[in-house]
Amino acid sequence: MYTDEAIASLRAGATKAIAATDLDRKINLTRETAVRWKARRLSLRHPADPLVPDRPGRPEKPELVPPKAVGKRSLHTLPGRIAMLHSLAHIELNAVDLALDIVARFATEPVPNSFFDGWMRVADEEAKHFGLVRDRLRALGADYGDMPAHDGLWQAAHATRNDLTARLAVVPLILEARGLDVTPSLQAKMRETGDIESADVLNIIYEDEKGHVAIGAKWFRFFCARERVDAATRFKELVRENFRGALKAPFNDIARAEAGLTPSFYRSLTASNRG
Repeated sequence: MYTDEAIASLRAGATKAIAATDLDRKINLTRETAVRWKARRLSLRHPADPLVPDRPGRPEKPELVPPKAVGKRSLHTLPGRIAMLHSLAHIELNAVDLALDIVARFATEPVPNSFFDGWMRVADEEAKHFGLVRDRLRALGADYGDMPAHDGLWQAAHATRNDLTARLAVVPLILEARGLDVTPSLQAKMRETGDIESADVLNIIYEDEKGHVAIGAKWFRFFCARERVDAATRFKELVRENFRGALKAPFNDIARAEAGLTPSFYRSLTASNRG
């Protein structure tokens, strides 16, 4: 048991976790809700469920600043590796809330329970990732909250709060898929510096993220098939409507394809193709 808090339903547990400002409580609520839902000890929703907040609960730190104000540092220095891990911890924390938000916000959608199985698995694994990265930061003499971070991930999700198909396009199929592109090179750089422990954490995240993108692709295709529209065409339409800027190459085509995200989805959306 991660927590003994009363959880009336899956939607209530997810909503409580999103709203939690204490990060230990957020992670514990997430993981316990996932355990109870997997064991079918929770209903999907309850009339007394709390309202899903527009923003997740956060502690006082880190300070949130514009993306351009978050500086980049060399991974060949300890401060640079700490900065990268801090950024990764922030990404993983947002990923926890994004997975929970899909569950809580769209709990009234006419979808099979397996949809919520998939997203609670994602939420649970993102919570695990946050814990792994935070533990690594602490081992290096730092902690989450020590540096500024930006709010771009949540802003991208908030823009799709009223459209589940658009949310799937933006969060797993753009934001999480980007992790498949950049994580292998980060792992290699960490190993070059001798920081094998951090590289091993990145590898766990990378392998799990393949499954997260696959869950997103599966359900995106499900909704497109239900609407009788071509999935790749619909993806491009939704990206143009809901995502600012072009997608960044290079792409990890092999990992993306393994997750069900073929080049027909994203190649035409790069900067060179968008003019």
